[in-house]
Amino acid sequence: MKVDGVMTSTQKQDGKAISTSQAVGTGCALAISCFISYAVITHILTRAYSVSRDDDLLGGMWAVVATIFVYRESYQQSVRAALSRMAATLLSFVLCLAYLLMFSFSPWGMAALIGIGAIILTLLGRSEDIITTGITTAVVMVVAGISPEHAWKQPILRLVDTAVGIGVGIAAAWISLSIVSKSNPNPQRSGI
Repeated sequence: MKVDGVMTSTQKQDGKAISTSQAVGTGCALAISCFISYAVITHILTRAYSVSRDDDLLGGMWAVVATIFVYRESYQQSVRAALSRMAATLLSFVLCLAYLLMFSFSPWGMAALIGIGAIILTLLGRSEDIITTGITTAVVMVVAGISPEHAWKQPILRLVDTAVGIGVGIAAAWISLSIVSKSNPNPQRSGI
């Protein structure tokens, strides 16, 4: 397809036409938002509180993961993903903090927390959050095993990292989708 003298190709994604420029825009927006999440955690928040350089880097990675998790094709999808991510992280936070205040890391303890989280979410009708809660719990517990002197701080730090990543991801989705809707009066993406 030729638009304003520029060749663009169109691919199908979930039954919707996606142009090369939309794909590039989405990729660039996600890359920039991931960089911002990482920088906020590793350079800005570490000035207020830092356990260790390794932990700061882990926090940056965790914020990037949260940003990727919530950046979706529509703002409504991003908000739903953010709520899901935050609910999963909050449950993991409660389980891990309670455990780590009483016990040190053990593989059995980690496995038990993952199982308890799965039971709670199933009973609450939120089985779609089991994977995210389990992954979050595994990371928090293993990092607590790596840094046992600061183990109880891990759930708190990962909650902050997740909140920053979610905030940046939601903001990036809103900004980039607003730009798309202004540049294309009939956007291909729904729910902007």
